[in-house]
Amino acid sequence: MKNSIDGKALVYCEGAFNTPNGKTAHGLVRFTERYDIVGVLDKKYEGRDAGEVLDGKPNGIPVFKNFEDAVEKLTAWDKLPKSLVIGLAPDGGRLPVEAKDTIKKALQMGWNVDSGLHDFLTNDVVLTQIAAENKCRIRDVRKTPDRDQLHFFTGEIEQVDCLKLAVLGTDSALGKRTTAWLLVHGFRKAGLKAEMIGTGQTAWMQGAKYSMVMDSCINDFVSGEIEHAVVSAYKNEQPDVIVIEGQGSLMNPAYPGGFEILAAGRPDFVVLQHAPKRLDYDGFPGYKLHSLGEQINAIEVISGKQVIAITVNHEDMEEDEILEVCKQITLETKLPAFDVLEYGAEGLVEVLREKLK
Repeated sequence: MKNSIDGKALVYCEGAFNTPNGKTAHGLVRFTERYDIVGVLDKKYEGRDAGEVLDGKPNGIPVFKNFEDAVEKLTAWDKLPKSLVIGLAPDGGRLPVEAKDTIKKALQMGWNVDSGLHDFLTNDVVLTQIAAENKCRIRDVRKTPDRDQLHFFTGEIEQVDCLKLAVLGTDSALGKRTTAWLLVHGFRKAGLKAEMIGTGQTAWMQGAKYSMVMDSCINDFVSGEIEHAVVSAYKNEQPDVIVIEGQGSLMNPAYPGGFEILAAGRPDFVVLQHAPKRLDYDGFPGYKLHSLGEQINAIEVISGKQVIAITVNHEDMEEDEILEVCKQITLETKLPAFDVLEYGAEGLVEVLREKLK
C-alpha cells in the first residue's frame, strides 16, 4: 500500500460525481499522494466502482449511498478512514446546506475534514466546537495565508534554468490539472525529473508539493506566489522540467485565468487543453466559446510564447471519434494533438522532450 501524506479518506460528492461540479472528487479518484481514497459518497452511483463510472476503468474505489452505509462497510473491510474530504467544486465554491449534516457526523466520529470551497468550515462555530470536542481538525484549503506569509514578484524566476511548461485551457473545468499530472508522471516514467506546480485546491489535495491557490489569493500577491512556487521547486528539486497547472481560460467570462501564469510563471511553451464538442463557456449557455485558433492567437500575442501542442478533452465523444478529432485539430492548427487521458502521455512527452534545456 502506498504511503499517503494524510492517510485514508472518504470523499463527499453527493449529487455531483461524474459532473463538472465534482472535479475535485474526480482528481482524487484518479490520483492523489495526500490521501488513500477508500470511497466516494454519491447515492446516484451507489455500488459502482468510482473509476469505472468516471473513466470506464475500475480502480477499486467504491461509491456509497450515504455516510452511514460507508462507515458500516468500511468498518467491516478494515478500511475506516480518519478524514472526510469535500470533493465538490460548484460554481462560486459554495457549500450545499445538506453537506453540513455529513460533515457533523464525520467530526463527531473524530475524523478530520478537509474542504477546498470558498465557504470556510472554520468560520462555522458549531462545526469548530464539534471538532474541538472530538480532538480533530478542520482544514480550509482555500483560506488565504496571512499577508506576511505571501510573496511579491521579484524577477527571481529568470534564474530558473529548466524547461517550464504551462497547461492552459480554452475553458474552465476542462481537465487542465489532470493533463498536467499525466505529463509529470509521463516525464518521470521517461526517466526525467519533473515537478508539478499546483494553482488550485485540488492539486494541493492531490499532494502537489509546490502549490498556491490562485483564485483565493489576494491579487497583489498572485504573481509573487506563482513565482515563489516555481522558484522553490527549481531550487529544491533541480528538475528537468516544471509543469504549471492552468486555471480558467483567458476569455472565460466568469473565470478568466492564465494571464498571471504566462506573466509570472514565464513558461517556455504552452500546452493547450480543448474540448472540441463544447460550444459555450462552462456554466454560461449563450456565451459562445472562442475558436481554437482565436485562443491560440491570444495566448501567443499576450505571452510571446508558442502553443506547442493541443490536448483533447473527449467529453461527448464516442471512443472511435477521438483519433479523427485529433487529426482534424492537427490539420487546422498545424500542431500535434493528443488525448492523454484516453491514450496516455507518451506521445506528448516525446514531442516535449525535444525542448529540454
